Amino acid sequence: MEKYFGINEVSAMTGLTTRTLRNYIKSGVLIGEKVEGIWRFTETDFEKFISNPNVKPSIRAKNNALVYDFLLDGKKKVNQICTIIDLYEKDGNPRDLSQWFCDYINHNKKEDIHFAFEKNGANIRIILKGQEQFVIRMLNAYNRDKP
Repeated sequence: MEKYFGINEVSAMTGLTTRTLRNYIKSGVLIGEKVEGIWRFTETDFEKFISNPNVKPSIRAKNNALVYDFLLDGKKKVNQICTIIDLYEKDGNPRDLSQWFCDYINHNKKEDIHFAFEKNGANIRIILKGQEQFVIRMLNAYNRDKP
């Protein structure tokens, strides 16, 4: 059975707003289907979208801003972690990897976590930013359950 992403999941993985994603849908850059008023995107749709040379600079800029803003904020009220994970997945499935992080975040109902996913050939970059304990638990779970 094929997995689907909602517009909020695509937004979370790319750092792009849902308004920006809707503009991409309108222009035909992001392909999906609307079922009962809700946008759904297959893993193939998502992969084509993030691989599009017109979209990559926007995603990269959002990802870079996430890290840069973290570094600039010297007045955090809680302990936070911002980490970058670079993976070489020659034979792995990047879809499974992005789905694993989305499922973990959604299952634990964390809204204050920032997750970014970028694929460039066999190289995958994941950026996680959030409260210290949650990010540590997620990384430990990822190391234990690697897709």
